[in-house]
Amino acid sequence: MKFLFFLFFTILFLKSVFPQIESKLYLEHSVITGIKEDSKFLWVSTYGYGVFRYSKEKGIWYNYSTKSKNLGNDLLYNIEISKRYVWAGSDDGLYILNRGRNVWNRKKFTIGGQWGNWIRSLCYDSTTGILWIGRFVDLTMLDVKRNKYKDINLTQNADPRTNDIKVIKLDGDSLVWCGTESGIHIYNKRKNVDEKDAWTFINNKDGFNNDGDAVSISDILFDGEYVWISTDEFVTPNKPRFNIGGIYRFDRHKTWDEIYNQNGLPANGVYCMERSGNKIWAGLYAFDGIQKKDYGRGVVLIDKSTENVIQVDLNKLDIASAKVLCMHFDGKNMWLGTDKGLVKIVLYNPLAELDVKGLNNLPNKKNILEHQRKKSKSKQPIKKVKDVSGDSSW
Repeated sequence: MKFLFFLFFTILFLKSVFPQIESKLYLEHSVITGIKEDSKFLWVSTYGYGVFRYSKEKGIWYNYSTKSKNLGNDLLYNIEISKRYVWAGSDDGLYILNRGRNVWNRKKFTIGGQWGNWIRSLCYDSTTGILWIGRFVDLTMLDVKRNKYKDINLTQNADPRTNDIKVIKLDGDSLVWCGTESGIHIYNKRKNVDEKDAWTFINNKDGFNNDGDAVSISDILFDGEYVWISTDEFVTPNKPRFNIGGIYRFDRHKTWDEIYNQNGLPANGVYCMERSGNKIWAGLYAFDGIQKKDYGRGVVLIDKSTENVIQVDLNKLDIASAKVLCMHFDGKNMWLGTDKGLVKIVLYNPLAELDVKGLNNLPNKKNILEHQRKKSKSKQPIKKVKDVSGDSSW
């Protein structure tokens, strides 16, 4: 009898330590290109179905698209939000939603022609009221309150790739980082944008360990004294070192620690990064130089302290694709945007990460009992979300 009781307790104990990963697939078959959130809604841009708005309170999806006859373009690359507006970038201009009127308008740019209307990145700075717009040609500042646009040409050394803005991120309250197809521009917000010394430029000639012929930036994350920078892979038989890819950890001075396929990364191409706790998440791809095509290689977790890389087992997730194009962590859930839908991974239980990471070390008994004690005292249980998109075609 004592043995059966001990066996029963052991099974319960192991289940609490290694729970099943709770994940959910939404917007199946949609190509997810951007994810943002505010206090009430999750906003998702797609390449094919326009924009989706998800009510956290009601668990309901609402669609803006040509099919819904409330948006003039379904092919969108990114999304950004403020209290009054939602912006979505296309290859035919910037789409702007007035949230009070619930009406979309489009902004077309004159400089750069059709290429200048390809919006590749968006970043809203709520402290200044500036929307930073990264275009295939030029960086644009939008003073939202005054509705005033200012175009900035960032070309360096007559290389047009240095003026093709791919990613924009805010670094604290003083810096704006703009990643391009050939290096990074850093703007000091304390200075006038037209001042020459307001900008710093870093490429593979004075950074990135001099790797490759050029560095094309795909994402940027800030972590205290370090900056994590992911890059694109684009190598062909004729250009074997054009963009070699990988992830760099920059100490903001001179040290560039590189993580790539020779020291743990399963593939060198990186679509996106996100952070949760002590881990950096990265969506990877491998580039076929013959077919000139990228192939999704899933997600890895990088320990910020040790830089150890662990592949996430996608078989444990409700996921339909290994091509993870964008990510967003809301403090409880990690949202993965793939080319076949949006996946939510529940991370509210800190012990659940053990199963995702596949770690061998167990937490000590004191920590487990403390976690269970706090969980039992919680007065607000986790509310599971129901997918009520209502579109039978998905």
